[in-house]
Amino acid sequence: MRQCCCLRVQRLDSALFLRSRERKENQHNSKFTINHSSHPTGHMALLKKVNQILLLLLVLTVCAILYSKIHQVPLALRNETVDLENPEEMEEEIPVVICAAAGRMGAAVAAISSIYSNTEANVLFYIIGLKTTIPHIRKWIENSKLKEINFKVVEFNPMVLKGKIRQDASRPELLQPLNFVRFYLPLLIQKHEKVIYLDDDVIVQGDIQELYDTKLAPGHAAAFSDDCDLPSTHEMVRSVGMQNTYMGFLDYRKQAIRDLGISPSTCSFNPGVIVGNMTEWKRQRITQQLEKWMQRNVEENLYSSTLGGGMATSPMLIVFHGKYSSINPMWHIRHLGWSPDARYSEQFLQEAKLLHWNGRYKPWDYPSVHTDLWENWFIPDPSGKFKLTRPDS
Repeated sequence: MRQCCCLRVQRLDSALFLRSRERKENQHNSKFTINHSSHPTGHMALLKKVNQILLLLLVLTVCAILYSKIHQVPLALRNETVDLENPEEMEEEIPVVICAAAGRMGAAVAAISSIYSNTEANVLFYIIGLKTTIPHIRKWIENSKLKEINFKVVEFNPMVLKGKIRQDASRPELLQPLNFVRFYLPLLIQKHEKVIYLDDDVIVQGDIQELYDTKLAPGHAAAFSDDCDLPSTHEMVRSVGMQNTYMGFLDYRKQAIRDLGISPSTCSFNPGVIVGNMTEWKRQRITQQLEKWMQRNVEENLYSSTLGGGMATSPMLIVFHGKYSSINPMWHIRHLGWSPDARYSEQFLQEAKLLHWNGRYKPWDYPSVHTDLWENWFIPDPSGKFKLTRPDS
């Protein structure tokens, strides 16, 4: 009996011991389970924070790249003063190219003066000269009322013309190197899409913005004025025997000219006023085409001896035939320099937007016509080197 009781007590103790042990193991397992599950949760939280930081850095990097692309200044402009805060003002800048040649520098000054005085537009003048003439024109501008204009002086290297010009032209004055600057506009003026080129023997009576707004048809690299576009000039053209067709500028006795298939009676155009699309000019390789015809003229004399004597006009007539837009006729009233006797009516000249003394008789020389209109814009040379030629001088 006692033995049985002892056995029951031992069993009860064993049971209590086992329950106590199980309770401890369960508590241990419970603790282990909690610790095991809490460890990856903390790890995931850390990874989430790292990912958020990396995403933020990625977004900031992309924003920085986009900003630099949008506001990046092209390499060709890094030496220029550029206002990045006013892109609209940059787009409205009107580049006007004028040459300043020795012996006729006053012409460029008068042209610039007339443009500057008749517009509120943001005009940037590109004044092209040879190395020997640049100091003179710069001093002239900086020491006159033109010192307020926005301008750049660009040197033209005449070596680019080596081997491309015949020396037996009927008008030797047209052999001057600056007469060919218009062939090389994209090389001299590199940052502009649209450019105005003007001969130096012009004055502008209208707002140059109107000329700049000339629409060029798709695929056209330039706009010119046709020599037959204004009926009121026809009588003058006939009276002075001036040339206004291709016959006057190309030698149709030469096979190379006849092979062009251009009728000799086709109306010519005058390249003394040009509105150019530089993107199209470069795409069509206009400069290279002009140089090709210059070299052919040296070899075959295709146009040097013609009545027009157009050393610069003739190759342009070939290259641009049927592929140019038109300028408003009132923006190029020309032929004022073809005769010292032929005159337009004063009313007609007052309505004109641009006057051009193309021909031998220039308004700074004598004899010439309508000199008062030109002299209104002339600014005397501070150095005294350039003087007007007048009957009483």
